[in-house]
Amino acid sequence: MRRPGLPLAVLVAALISGAAIAAETVPLPQPRPDTSAPALSVPDAVAPDAGAPKAGATDSGVHIDKPIDTPLPQPATTAPLPSADAINPERFGAKPADPAYGAFQRGLYKTAYNLALVRAQNGDPAAQTLVAEILSRGLGVPLNPAEAAKWYAQAAEQGIPESQFQYALMLLDGRYVKKDEKGAYALMQAAAEAGNRLAQFNFAQLLVQQDPGDAGIARAVPYYERAAATGLADAQYAMAQVYANGVGGKTRDDGKARSLLAQAARQNYDTAQIDLAAWMIEGRGGVRDLKSGFNWMKQAAEGGNVAAQNRLAKLYMGGIGTDPDLILAGAWYVVARRAGLIDPEMDDFLQGLTDDQTKQALQKANRLP
Repeated sequence: MRRPGLPLAVLVAALISGAAIAAETVPLPQPRPDTSAPALSVPDAVAPDAGAPKAGATDSGVHIDKPIDTPLPQPATTAPLPSADAINPERFGAKPADPAYGAFQRGLYKTAYNLALVRAQNGDPAAQTLVAEILSRGLGVPLNPAEAAKWYAQAAEQGIPESQFQYALMLLDGRYVKKDEKGAYALMQAAAEAGNRLAQFNFAQLLVQQDPGDAGIARAVPYYERAAATGLADAQYAMAQVYANGVGGKTRDDGKARSLLAQAARQNYDTAQIDLAAWMIEGRGGVRDLKSGFNWMKQAAEGGNVAAQNRLAKLYMGGIGTDPDLILAGAWYVVARRAGLIDPEMDDFLQGLTDDQTKQALQKANRLP
């Protein structure tokens, strides 16, 4: 699901103020990101996956695929919102029998809003959170983030972690309420301590943002760990980078890092898929497995990751983990190039194809995702 969050690029800059990784045949990519809530943007702090620069991004919008010196996690992911059926009523501080939540769960959003609004006006924090959720997502009622902020604020004051997290994001954003970084920090920490995994991840991001050095990362690690333990892919990726670089009080452990990359990759976290593919091909953190590495790269490429598409083209070109296929190599590079990524090596490769091979590559590219 697409969720709001703080950029892991913050941690990236911090982690590697000195750890450079040598360029590989298939360079390690820079991260991209999960979080369950309305997509509230947070300037400077909140960046969706497209917000962090890809490897070799330039001001002109042209991208050159280069190795990333020290790839670290990126933002809290932001994927499609969960279905009502998947939402736990405890998220709103309510019990399963609550009629407003029951209506919400069945998709009767207008009914849920009407039922919850009366209770919200009478000070019920669970109802206030539900009303805010409906308004912030425009479910059965007009989208109204400013009104949602009011209800999130009231529920946050009464200690509802979900509202604390959402209102903290709004305070960081400053579009619908007055920007208040200090207040956001306090609410994010409270929600994190209460066990909200998105708040744990984002509070860790705030800590790294405030102190990009190893001390700041060390303070953030316990929150990353707690969120990772719940299965949050963003946090799993963050911890993979912590172990890969041996920072934040953790000894470098490529085995643990690779295991965490695999956990995030299995959740379709494309940056983890690219990193895991590169590690498998290299044999880093475990046995060398060219076929599995190829398959992970292919999965990320088919999911639309441009860097993965270019790297998959190179794997086809070199016959790494698969049979050599110049047509597919050319096709995948054409797809990546159309998205704005330019790789001089692959441009030379394309120019070396025969006219018939180029025609076939273009035809295949038109049928690829």
